Amino acid sequence: MDKMRKARGVAGGHRARGGFLREITDAVRGGLERLSAELDDEDSLNALDLLKAQHRYVERLFAQIEGATSGDYKLRLFGDLADMLAVHATIEEKIFYPSVKTGVTADLLRESAQDHLNMKRLLVELMATEVDDDSFDEKILMLKDMVQHHAEERKLFPLVRKTMDSGLLEALGGEMIALMVELQQNGEPPRAAISNETDAPAAI
Repeated sequence: MDKMRKARGVAGGHRARGGFLREITDAVRGGLERLSAELDDEDSLNALDLLKAQHRYVERLFAQIEGATSGDYKLRLFGDLADMLAVHATIEEKIFYPSVKTGVTADLLRESAQDHLNMKRLLVELMATEVDDDSFDEKILMLKDMVQHHAEERKLFPLVRKTMDSGLLEALGGEMIALMVELQQNGEPPRAAISNETDAPAAI
């Protein structure tokens, strides 16, 4: 509970980032510790900075998967990718999307929720596919293309930045980080929940 409270209080800007990350490294296996490499010095860990860092980390994982020569290494990288995508979708659907929904953003949010559904369905297929199966690499490329065409940074984020106060974005980032911690601590890899989320888009 102390770690959760500290996560919710992270909205104090980039100066607090280092101590915060060190404090919860043990709780966020492969989460914020790895994301820290994707953050710029001026990032404050507000909601948009956090989501963009996740995007950059996912891009790096795709590149590493494509270059992997060992099946075991590729499988481990895919596990990291599936977990990050599961966490990313969850914090957006449960916290970010409902918080930034307006008349201007509603259509984009519905489109994003549908993108998430398609991504989850493909992730479930990949998790059931042997890494040495020829179709595994084909599905990874399909997933990469799907993620790259997810238009949040180009369309949604600029609208959110214009309409939401920076303090609210930082507080929202703290809530999202707290949920990240919770998802990493629940005893199962975050990707394990995806198979239960493939019937319909998340309600926003």
